[in-house]
Amino acid sequence: MGNIFGKKKRSRVTEQDRAVLQLKQQRDKLKQYQKKVTLQMEKERQLAKQLLKDGKKEKALLLLKKKRFQEQLLDKTENQISNLERMVQDIEFAQIEMKVIEGLKVGNDCLKKMHEVLSIEEVERIMDETHDSIEYQKQIDDILAGSLTQEDEDAVLAELEAITQGDVDVELPEVPDEQLPEVPEQEEPEREKEKVKKKPERELLAL
Repeated sequence: MGNIFGKKKRSRVTEQDRAVLQLKQQRDKLKQYQKKVTLQMEKERQLAKQLLKDGKKEKALLLLKKKRFQEQLLDKTENQISNLERMVQDIEFAQIEMKVIEGLKVGNDCLKKMHEVLSIEEVERIMDETHDSIEYQKQIDDILAGSLTQEDEDAVLAELEAITQGDVDVELPEVPDEQLPEVPEQEEPEREKEKVKKKPERELLAL
């Protein structure tokens, strides 16, 4: 339990982030001071006008001198605000540059590791093998496209003729040259008589 609750989480806020936050807070305070002084100057100006109407010139002059001094303070405050904003922008841009540099560093390390795995000799070997494969495929494409010499064409036709001749020359049984003996004409009526005799016997068996 102590390890779980006692472990501190690592803060993602950097020193640069804290510096930017402090600068922005200081800038906001100066802007609030500007607004306060501006309102006060306007009130004193109206009061000086009223004093002049009342014939109190000396007091009105004193208020105008004070107003002038406050205007100078506002100018200095404006310069300070500009400096703070410029510093904030510089810090934020520097943070961006740091991230870019970190990214370049990671990319450079990755390239170095890749170069260690894949040397120049390995690349040359792969390129040579690729070239040989392309040449071999080109030869196959030329053959399939009909780019054969006359000698190749004759050899292909001869092979086709040999295959065709082999299919035709199938061994068939020999046909005897001797003629078959002729059947005598007298035997035909005897066969008819035998068929007639056998017919009644089959009919009797059927009954």
